Amino acid sequence: MLTQCASFRRPWPSRRWSRSLVPILLALLAFSPSAHAVTGSLDLTSTGVGFFALFIFVIAYALVMSEEKIHMRKSKPVLVAAGIIWGLIGWVYVQSGLSEDAEHAFRITLLEFTELMLFLLVAMTYINAMEERRVFDALRSWMLRKGFSYLSLFWLTGGLAFVISPIADNLTTALLMCAVVTKVAEGDKRFINLACINIVVGANAGGAFSPFGDITTLMVWQAGLVEFQEFFSLFVPSLVNFLIPAVIMSFFIKNQKPESLYEEVYLKRGARRIVALFLVTVATAVMCHVFLHLPPVLGMMTGLGYLQFFGYYLRRSLPRSLERKRERYSRRGDSKKLEQLGSVVPFDVFNRVARAEWDTLLFFYGVVMCVGGLGFMGYLGLLSDALYTGWNATWANIALGIISAVVDNIPVMFAVLTMEPEMSHGHWLLITLTAGVGGSLMSIGSAAGVAVMGQARGSYTFMGHLRWAPVILLGYIASIATHLWLNAHAFTVFN
Repeated sequence: MLTQCASFRRPWPSRRWSRSLVPILLALLAFSPSAHAVTGSLDLTSTGVGFFALFIFVIAYALVMSEEKIHMRKSKPVLVAAGIIWGLIGWVYVQSGLSEDAEHAFRITLLEFTELMLFLLVAMTYINAMEERRVFDALRSWMLRKGFSYLSLFWLTGGLAFVISPIADNLTTALLMCAVVTKVAEGDKRFINLACINIVVGANAGGAFSPFGDITTLMVWQAGLVEFQEFFSLFVPSLVNFLIPAVIMSFFIKNQKPESLYEEVYLKRGARRIVALFLVTVATAVMCHVFLHLPPVLGMMTGLGYLQFFGYYLRRSLPRSLERKRERYSRRGDSKKLEQLGSVVPFDVFNRVARAEWDTLLFFYGVVMCVGGLGFMGYLGLLSDALYTGWNATWANIALGIISAVVDNIPVMFAVLTMEPEMSHGHWLLITLTAGVGGSLMSIGSAAGVAVMGQARGSYTFMGHLRWAPVILLGYIASIATHLWLNAHAFTVFN
C-alpha cells in the first residue's frame, strides 16, 4: 500500500542526477494533493515570483534525489521549500489585497493532505503491529522450511507478492518476499535478480487493483473517481501484467533445489487477532465511504481505536496469560518456551505509531504543499493543456505510466487528479493501471523496486532489471490492451 509502510525501515526512493530531468520536471510541476485543488485568481506563471518558486522547488527536489550521497533526510529540503513557496504566494496576494484567497487555498491543500496522512498513519501502525507480533517472520519461516525448488520459489514469491500487496501494500510485500529469496538462494546472483524482478512486478501489479495496494490507488479512491468495487475490474489486466514477464523469465530459471533452511518462529500473543482487526478496519473504511459517503479516513481512525482497545486488553491480561503458559509448559517440560516467556513485553499501540515512517510522511507533506503552491500559481493549467488538450486521453495516460518508470508514480497520479481532465470512467481506470504498473519498467520506478535494490544489494541491480525491461514492457502493453478490451464499455461513461 501505501506505499511507504514501515514494517521494514527503508528510505523513500532516491534518484541520481545522471537521469534525465525533463520527465522529472514535467511530472513534478503537476504535483497537487487532490482532485479539488484551488487555482489562484492571479496568474503567476510568467512572473519573477513564479520562476523563483520553480527554482526553489527544483533545488529542494535535487537535494531529495541526492539523499543517498549527502545523507540528509529527504523531508528537510521540501519542508523549507514549502514554506518559501507559500510565503511568496502570501506576499504577492497581500500586495494585491487578496490575502483571503491565498489563506483559503492553503487550508484546502492542508486539509486534503491531512486526510491522506492520517489514513496512511493508521495503515503503518497496523503493519508495524503485525511486524512486532512476528506475522511476517512466521510467513517467511514457513516458506524457508518447505524447501521449494528455484522454479517453485520463483512462482511462489512472485504470486504471493501479487496476492498480498493489495492488502499489505506493495513495498512491504516486496521486501518480505525479497528476504526469502536472498536467504534461500544466497550467492546465486542470477536467480536472485530474476526473482526480485518478478517480485517487484508482481507487487506493483497487485497493488494496482486495490485502493490499499498503493498510495496512487488510494488517492483515486479518496477523490471519488473510482468506487471501491470498481478497482477489481483491473484485476485481470493487472494479472496479465504480472504473468507475461513471469512466464518468459521462468524459462531461464535453473532446475535445481536449494537446501531447506529451518527457522523456528513463534507468533506473539494476539498476532492473528491483530490481522483480523486490520481487515475489520479496512471494511470499516470502505463502509464509511460507500454507504455513508464520508471520507475513508473516518473508518481508518476508528480502526485505530479498535487496535488501542485490543492493546489495552493485551496489557491487562498479560500477567494471567503468562501464568497459564508457565504452568502448561512446566508440565510439558518445554524449557525453550519457558525461556521465551521471560522476554515477553506488553503490547504498546503508541510505540507502534511512533515507529511509523515519519520522515516519509513529512516529505509527503512538503512535496504536496510545494506543488500545491505551484499549482495555485497556475503551472498546472499549462501542463493540463499540453497533455489532455493536445493529446488523446488514452495516449496521454499510457505515456504518463511510462514516465512513472523514471519518476515516482505519486507525482504522476497527483498531476492527473489535480488537473481533473474530462475523461471517461475507463480512462480513469486506465491511468490508475498505468501509474501503478508503469513503475515496474525500471528498478527505480517504484518504491518497491528501490527498496528491494537496497535489500538485495549487489544481486538485484538497476542494469540487471533494465535488461529485462523489454519483457516487462510486453506485460505493460498487454495489460493496457486487456483493459481496453474487457472494460470497453467504461470508455463511454463519463464521471
